[in-house]
Amino acid sequence: MRHGKKVNHLGRTDSHRKAMLANMATSLVKHKRIITTLAKAKALRKYVEPLITKSKNDTTHSRRTVFAYLKDKDAVTILFREISEKVATRPGGYTRIIKMENRLGDNAEMALVELVDYNEVYGVTAKTEKKATRRRGASKKKATVENAETVEVVEETAAPEVEKTEEAPAEEAPAKEEKKD
Repeated sequence: MRHGKKVNHLGRTDSHRKAMLANMATSLVKHKRIITTLAKAKALRKYVEPLITKSKNDTTHSRRTVFAYLKDKDAVTILFREISEKVATRPGGYTRIIKMENRLGDNAEMALVELVDYNEVYGVTAKTEKKATRRRGASKKKATVENAETVEVVEETAAPEVEKTEEAPAEEAPAKEEKKD
């Protein structure tokens, strides 16, 4: 029976799996985002998040504990200096997994794993889309306001002279017909 065995073995031996997760965690800490399969991404999340939590308390013991998992001095330094400062107020959920298209070779489910506070690409696109929609809506409103102002100006100048108001609609009508053709 399989009771209480929640570790995803990922088709590897214990030593191979630990080495792979340590390498992936080191890459994630150094590069802030990596692309891997969905199963490895979920296993990596369980591996990295306790290490990030431990990095919030900068003591010699916590550094040695994290080094035992990562096995890379540079990654430990980056984790304790940069990442721990950014996630100091966050209670958990330090990583984000974004599903991507399946891999071409074997159709494996791929995912992007990134640190939440380093989402330069993901956050910028969402913000620019929102701004773009606001600008479009604002430009339409401005255009209707400008048209209303020009109509008012035309009416004020055209009110004393009746002939000019008759000519203006006649010029606009052929322009609309040309657009239809």
